[in-house]
Amino acid sequence: MSVPAAPLDAPPGQPKKAALAAWIGSALEYYDFFIYGSAAALIFPKVFFDESDPANATLLSLATFGVAYAARPVGALFLGHFGDRLGRKKIMVFTLILMGLSTFLIGCLPTRAQVGGLAPVLLVLCRVLQGISAAGEQASANSMTLEHAPPHRRGYFTSFTLNGTQAGQLLATLVFLPIAALPEDQLLSWGWRVPFWLSVAVAVAGYVIRRTLQETPAFAQQAATDGVVKLPLAVLLREHWADVLRVVAAALIASVSTIFTVWALAYATSDSVGLSRSSMLWVGALANLVALGAIPLWAVLSDRIGRRPVFLIGAVGSAVLMFLYLWAISTGSYPLVLLLGILAFGVVYSAANGIWPSFYGEMFSTRVRLSGMAIGTQIGFAVAGFAVTFAAQIAGPDGDNWPSVALFTSALCIPPIVAALSARETHKVPTELLGERAARGAANRETVSA
Repeated sequence: MSVPAAPLDAPPGQPKKAALAAWIGSALEYYDFFIYGSAAALIFPKVFFDESDPANATLLSLATFGVAYAARPVGALFLGHFGDRLGRKKIMVFTLILMGLSTFLIGCLPTRAQVGGLAPVLLVLCRVLQGISAAGEQASANSMTLEHAPPHRRGYFTSFTLNGTQAGQLLATLVFLPIAALPEDQLLSWGWRVPFWLSVAVAVAGYVIRRTLQETPAFAQQAATDGVVKLPLAVLLREHWADVLRVVAAALIASVSTIFTVWALAYATSDSVGLSRSSMLWVGALANLVALGAIPLWAVLSDRIGRRPVFLIGAVGSAVLMFLYLWAISTGSYPLVLLLGILAFGVVYSAANGIWPSFYGEMFSTRVRLSGMAIGTQIGFAVAGFAVTFAAQIAGPDGDNWPSVALFTSALCIPPIVAALSARETHKVPTELLGERAARGAANRETVSA
């Protein structure tokens, strides 16, 4: 009988420092990601695509938003591999630099009027780099915070990664508010570039914090005792394949976020509804502000009652509230849109969004945790990214078939619900034993077959 490993204790102050490093990195990553989403819905159709066909230009612009999600599974394979071999810290520093650089370059790109068809090609290239960066950012930050956190507070500490995501989205919205209010000619000539250039400041701050962060006790012990895995992907697919599939299915819940922040914004500001850009950006800003408080509260609840019930509240509630939110937009009633937007995205979606870092991360053992989270989430997120493009097609030529979009989004919430119902509850499992059940099961099967 093997003797369980001793409990892993992080050095004093490291859990909080790891949470801060995850927070600021995620804030940058998703500031960059969501200023792109806002620009793709409001500006890029006029700057990088053919204005003579507005509907097609919008569709192509939203498709570039999804391109980064297509690149994320590829990035996850490479960054997950090196994260489980070299450590969490190195990947966290690399992804921060890559995201800051690619976002700054977007702000420097020439427009279609200046270089023709080369402009959208360069835009897509920068967007691919953003996607590769995002593929490793959340998985490395989640692994870092989970492995530094006290065992009974893993949900709370890992929630700072997603809290940073919401902060980045809030920051992106607040930056875009004065930009969107500029006169049309200034907005399209230079104004849209400013939010992309501002990402450099956040990148520098994040780099300074992450460079001084220590590697996690769990990874250090793994490297010092059993050693790191030479091929994490092979071990992951042999011992944790069911959990990878479970995470892929659960990660489809991110479709709620992309539909809310991108497609609903484009629909609300279209001619068929006519709400102003600024008013809808405020809906997103206030919803994210509420989410900043809701996410850690849901995470604390998950530390007490478990990950599964909290995740299910978010998934089921989001499937229902998407109908109500898009219906509210169709009425043109701004108070109703604001109320349901905050309830749907700020409160209910935060239940699933705030606890998935601990929920998914606890499915895997230390030696393949980063690979498992990166690959599983990024495949699911790839579908979520292109959900915006599918929604634009489902909405019809006039872009106003919101019931079909709501049904489509709710259908994408069903796999996460099934995944959560089939998952093990892990909130009370010691950190050093996480994922070991799957590993022991695989080992037993190999022994019997031999």
